[in-house]
Amino acid sequence: MTSTPLPVGRGADNLRSTNLSRILTLLHRNGPLSRVNLTRLTGFNRSTVGALVGELAAMGLAYETDSPAGRVGRPSPLVHANERVAAVVIHPDVDAVTVGLVGLGGRVHRRVRHDTVARPSVADTVSITRAVLAGMAPELAAMDRIAGAGVAVPGLTRTSDGQVLLAPHLGWRDEPLAAPLAEALALPVFAGNDATLGSVAESLFGAAVDTDNTVYLNGSASGIGGGIIVAGTPLRGADGYAGELGHTLVRSGGEPCHCGRRGCLETEVNLAHLLRVLGLDRADQDTLDAAVAEQQTAAVRAETDRQLDFLAVALTNFVNIFNPDAVVLGGFLGTLFASNPQRLTDEVATQAMAGLGRSVQLRRAALRSELLLVGAAELAFAPVLAAPRPA
Repeated sequence: MTSTPLPVGRGADNLRSTNLSRILTLLHRNGPLSRVNLTRLTGFNRSTVGALVGELAAMGLAYETDSPAGRVGRPSPLVHANERVAAVVIHPDVDAVTVGLVGLGGRVHRRVRHDTVARPSVADTVSITRAVLAGMAPELAAMDRIAGAGVAVPGLTRTSDGQVLLAPHLGWRDEPLAAPLAEALALPVFAGNDATLGSVAESLFGAAVDTDNTVYLNGSASGIGGGIIVAGTPLRGADGYAGELGHTLVRSGGEPCHCGRRGCLETEVNLAHLLRVLGLDRADQDTLDAAVAEQQTAAVRAETDRQLDFLAVALTNFVNIFNPDAVVLGGFLGTLFASNPQRLTDEVATQAMAGLGRSVQLRRAALRSELLLVGAAELAFAPVLAAPRPA
């Protein structure tokens, strides 16, 4: 059997595109790098790195600055991913729609939380996004390029076409989301599960950059979602829906869950219960952190400890099943962990099998309120990183 050779030039073009992608991806994920470091990391020779960097700069995707003063030896310019190449990012939740602008390198230029009086519909999400972006006109005008829009959805979302199959807390079922947003914004739009995107963001830019095997849990007003990174790759499952960790059983005969069972993690470890004891109707991440830290009453401590104990049951299961290097806790779960980290750490250490609980590291998500925005931006940046080209 013979294969048809590529036309002359096509192989070279493919190799060039692959090499440009490799350089830009390194800059995006690692921050500014010298040409010397790019040569070391890629294995390319100096002239090849110089040519590729020059081409990315001509495309408006990278730029160079002088190396910091005081370094010994011949200075090597620092190469940066252009943070003014940006993505619009959107996160609908039961009590708000958050819209932001994120540049290459995970740089959050702007974040606006628009509170809602009721669960937003898809139409509400589209109209709120359009209105918020109108208010961001100066920031948008300052960008060199808008690569597209990424949406972090608290529910089962088909990434191939942005169809939301089920977001129960929002009341969405079989809802097209990417298509109406793309029409309204005149941008390519990509959508994915919020917790999965959070796990990607923390692995690239946050608390899990030094691990290849991570379980990530995010808690929000919409419940608890999860993401699992195995050998550096997100675990997606046969249909792309792996990570519904919020429906792990932690209490037999516990509170009823919308999934039809009782005692799921997200019914026992719940933001609404925490807000109730704090006397709050709603809160963003910073407000919640401050409230828990300041209101150290017996009732607040009892509720946070109760939720931590149920969270420990779930984390023990995840440690036994996935054997991760680290478990990263985002959203209000990070607030719970920070309220009494030793309680959660000790419970997981003693309950997990074969000493696994003593070796796993429990960490709070580093990106905090920017987490899901940075994760959603990765959806929009993926085509740019895979095949860099001029605007």
